[in-house]
Amino acid sequence: IDVTDSGVTYTMQVGVGNPATQYTLLIDTGNSNTWIGAGLPYKPTSSSHSTGNTINVSYGSGSMSGKEYTDTVTLGSSLVIQNQSIGVASSAQGFEDVDGILGVGPVDLTEGTVSNTTDVPTVTDNLYAQGTISSNLLGISYEPSSTANVPNGELTFGGTDSTKYTGTLSTVPLTTTSPASLYWGINQSVTYGTSGSAILSTTAGIVDTGTTLLLLATEAFQAYQKATGAVLDSTTGLLTITAQQYANLQSLYFNIGGVTYDFTPNAQIWPRGLNSILGGAEGQIYLIVSDLGSSFGSGLDFINGFGWIQRFYTVFDTGNKQFSLATTAYTDADTN
Repeated sequence: IDVTDSGVTYTMQVGVGNPATQYTLLIDTGNSNTWIGAGLPYKPTSSSHSTGNTINVSYGSGSMSGKEYTDTVTLGSSLVIQNQSIGVASSAQGFEDVDGILGVGPVDLTEGTVSNTTDVPTVTDNLYAQGTISSNLLGISYEPSSTANVPNGELTFGGTDSTKYTGTLSTVPLTTTSPASLYWGINQSVTYGTSGSAILSTTAGIVDTGTTLLLLATEAFQAYQKATGAVLDSTTGLLTITAQQYANLQSLYFNIGGVTYDFTPNAQIWPRGLNSILGGAEGQIYLIVSDLGSSFGSGLDFINGFGWIQRFYTVFDTGNKQFSLATTAYTDADTN
């Protein structure tokens, strides 16, 4: 399925109902409920069924509440789900420019979100349960871009697309450390530069398409700021560096499952052509590494968000409770 880079997140067109109404949904591996109604209203059809249950979901940057329905959900011509639980928002905060969320995180995240319900199978779970896909996994290809609203992403439900990555996929088990273990959580360490300056010692965190930036525990963020000489920009809330500091910027090295991944200087900066999206100044250089706002050792010490995911091919494997990662043609790109 082709998906669109909106500048700060990825969205896709999802059909709900029969005949289907098309909704623009944010693709979120950090959440597992699929819901609509933030923008375009729900249009019940012959396939709609009200369960009588209520739904309430909270996010880092918003919330929604409303009613649960089951309905036919169409992700693509060959990816049609019968009786998918969807939330229909009567109230939604923090969701501009999208109609709702396509939740593709682990099913555990849905616990307690719908009344009278233990948990709510995700769209990936139901595609697998209904025999539409042969493996309960999701492959994601995102690419960096200097312009917004470009269809440069691809989701593969039930498999991976080997044309989208280079080398081999390396696989790690999901972390057992809570609360990262509720999400697509992994263990990683991060160092800066060829000298191997420590930024983040091995710890648990999550890989999340629904987060824009690369967020690190406060101590790690401070170590990164010191290593780069960056200063905090009050307008955007991001670190900013001079052209000379950018020329001297070194790679961040992510060690995941014993494999080291190079997160290049260009990958660490916000696309300069998109500064206005963040309220930034033209020509300024902003860094995407930001402060998670909690101390090291919380059980969730990093969020590898969309800016990180754009440099790698990622596989979210529910069936085997594992996460896979590979480099791509864009790992070393200088697009930003």
